[in-house]
Amino acid sequence: MSLLLGVLHLATLFQIVTPTHTNNWAVIVDASRYWFNYRHVANALSIYYSVKRLGIPDSHIILMLSDDMACNPRNPTSAQIFNNRDRHVQIYPHDVEVDYRDSEVTVENFFRVLTDRLPEGTPRSKRLMSDENSNILVYLTGHGGDGFLKFQDTEEMNAMELADVFQQMHEKKRYNELLFMIDTCQAGSMVLPIKSPNIIGVGSSTVGQDSLSHHGDHEIGVYVIDRWTYYTLDYLEKVRPNSQAKLKELFRVYSTADIRSTPQYSNLNLFTSRPVDKILITDFFGSVRQTVLYGEGSVEDAPLREGSVEEALRRLSVDGSDDKLILVPENLDFVSQLPF
Repeated sequence: MSLLLGVLHLATLFQIVTPTHTNNWAVIVDASRYWFNYRHVANALSIYYSVKRLGIPDSHIILMLSDDMACNPRNPTSAQIFNNRDRHVQIYPHDVEVDYRDSEVTVENFFRVLTDRLPEGTPRSKRLMSDENSNILVYLTGHGGDGFLKFQDTEEMNAMELADVFQQMHEKKRYNELLFMIDTCQAGSMVLPIKSPNIIGVGSSTVGQDSLSHHGDHEIGVYVIDRWTYYTLDYLEKVRPNSQAKLKELFRVYSTADIRSTPQYSNLNLFTSRPVDKILITDFFGSVRQTVLYGEGSVEDAPLREGSVEEALRRLSVDGSDDKLILVPENLDFVSQLPF
């Protein structure tokens, strides 16, 4: 009883100051269809697999897949998708939630998701419910060229249109910080036009370069992952939800000898919210929130990461004599957002 009353008193005993970063979202898009583009679906699912493992729930992920490779009659591993010939990770789990599939994956729908200009009645699961405190990861993969990315082999997304959509997101206060990643040929041409503040853009190749596949699976009969995404995933597999690894460490992984192209970055001078070298991997790939607690006594800033309420309660101490909650700073490590 004392513990319960202590939790109920938490809101009155402590003032919670809302920080600029309170929630994370991911928008992951495979823009290619047809069996020979198996690797692009695997690219997208590799990122989806990683952000879910690091704590972003499906409710905060918009997954757009142009083709259903798992159920393709050519697939010898029916209902499964792999990104490595060793097949040690099945990246199409039974609980995967695809929000837009097949013909729903269009340039228009992608732009509508980012700007929240969707038709009335669109389910919440298909909406990017971000705000000015949201960090957003936007990952795209498919076939591209100088200044465009193809969708479904039937239409193209123009680089200037994408830059304009990001600017609309800024003006509508749809994000706090945004990480834009794109794996396609001449990806740099999609990154360079971005001029909106607090966006980091990184492409797998510069203008005039191809973005190459990494390896294939002889039984499946196609390439199963692209080089740039392969080395991204290889690094992310070593990251844990409480990791302090920096985003710049991921960027150092992109050796031109390994990916066989030159990564292209946006103008980092436009990223002014904080020093770029202070950004954590989990600031975009995980579920991270920073909360400052002020109350009786000395309570230091405590970083919050999503977890179970039970874990949060285990990290709180209650004075049973007067049913008042006493926070113990040294025990307040990574705790959950409490339900009030």
